[in-house]
Amino acid sequence: MQLRYSFRVYPSAGQRIALARAFGCARVAFNDALQARETARAAGLPFIGPGELSKQLTASKKTPERAWLAEVSSVVLQQSLTDLDTAYKNYFDGLKGKRPKMGPPRFKSRKDTRQSVRFTANAGWKITTGGKLRLPKVGDVPLRWSRSLPSTPSTVTVLKDSAGRYFASFVVATEPGTLPATDSVVGVDLGLTHFAILSDGTKIDSPRFLRRAEKKLKKAQQDLSRKAKGSKNRAKARVKVACAHARTADARREFHHQLSTKLIRENQAVAVEDLAVKGFARTRVATSVHDAGWSAFTTMLEYKAVKYGRTFIRIARFEPTSQVCSQCGVKDGPKPLHVRTWTCRACGAHLDRDINAAVNVAKAAGLAVSACGARVRPGLVPAQREETGTHPKPQPATTSRQTGISVL
Repeated sequence: MQLRYSFRVYPSAGQRIALARAFGCARVAFNDALQARETARAAGLPFIGPGELSKQLTASKKTPERAWLAEVSSVVLQQSLTDLDTAYKNYFDGLKGKRPKMGPPRFKSRKDTRQSVRFTANAGWKITTGGKLRLPKVGDVPLRWSRSLPSTPSTVTVLKDSAGRYFASFVVATEPGTLPATDSVVGVDLGLTHFAILSDGTKIDSPRFLRRAEKKLKKAQQDLSRKAKGSKNRAKARVKVACAHARTADARREFHHQLSTKLIRENQAVAVEDLAVKGFARTRVATSVHDAGWSAFTTMLEYKAVKYGRTFIRIARFEPTSQVCSQCGVKDGPKPLHVRTWTCRACGAHLDRDINAAVNVAKAAGLAVSACGARVRPGLVPAQREETGTHPKPQPATTSRQTGISVL
């Protein structure tokens, strides 16, 4: 499997200029290739292949208008053409139904606050004996190593984020490892009040990183809005806003990594529900949904399960986990969100809504879990539903195709 390791780099002033030149040349090469294909499409000509685009790029570097493209590594420009081909492939696959739909490739702007270039093995980059990253036509860039690479990387991507920070992202190939086997399995129900509820009864509070930082973010955004457009003070204020958001995102990512690693290490199998995040993002709880970061967390669970030899199961999003009693399996019907505990009318068990859902998630995934973790309190068993005449009307089945998440 392939994994990505990212490290913070600290280029000097001259190296930042060289990287800015590389960012700009890669952007121009991408836009020129996109313009050539769009012109051919408008004229009714055949689709221009990557080989022809490469020839046009080589020819353009010999013209006075594009002679400055030769100031950066040619690999950077060729990788821009590869990125364009990938964008077109994803667009066409979306039209064919092979992946979620996405828009066609768009032109890149020099005002985009996030820039990146990629160097492959034939670019001649390497890691020096002093631990620096040597990039062609850039120099030896200092790099802060937080951990060692498991193998020799095949490519490195140097990117600059909205906060003005530089990172080097290495792609390495590793063999999946195997953790000691354990008999523990767990179902996970994701929420907003509690970020995760486990089938064993554990509830993990939601840190709400964005909500806690809202006051500082609001102040930084107000300062930005008061600056004149195009001024240097506005540029400084924009960086402050980006830094505030970056700190929030970093804290959320660290929380996801720690929790996902803990669940994978302690359980042989982990089951989660395939949530419709895009649907939740259109509701009044959209900010809280984005703050939780469910998709990023489940993606971490998925690739870490492959990395450590665990089992990861994603159940259908239309499974009625909150409506079915984990004790007797009777579907008791939908319930408003303010109902956090309920009593099964069939067996009389008193259930915690979230923990009951987590147990049902594990059972729907085929995991052998005990419902004792659902905080069941035995109660009076009422008459059978056929006798009381309270059997609900059958609900029509709803189907929808699930979309997977790619794994590095």
